[in-house]
Amino acid sequence: KQWYQRRVAITAGIRQEIQEIQDGKVDPVNNLLKRAPHTQSVLTADEWDRPYSRRQAAFPLPWITSDKKVWPASARVDDAYGDQNVFCTCPPLEAYSIDDLTEK
Repeated sequence: KQWYQRRVAITAGIRQEIQEIQDGKVDPVNNLLKRAPHTQSVLTADEWDRPYSRRQAAFPLPWITSDKKVWPASARVDDAYGDQNVFCTCPPLEAYSIDDLTEK
């Protein structure tokens, strides 16, 4: 039940951020939603060129705290295209062949 409540809160928060963009309250390009996710390296850099606070970027909802935060390893790559077209840089499946292990 708590998981569903958190998902509803997250969705409502995102919807509020979208509404702020639509209402012209925030920059349509440089805003919390468009620049997410925020990595540790971005949040702890000396320079901060964004119109919202680091706290807002790191902890967008009241129940997200430093001990419960999952830090993304990277920011978006190629905006929405990169989010929707994920590619693997892993070795091919043949590299994990059982036959190779038994021959040695």
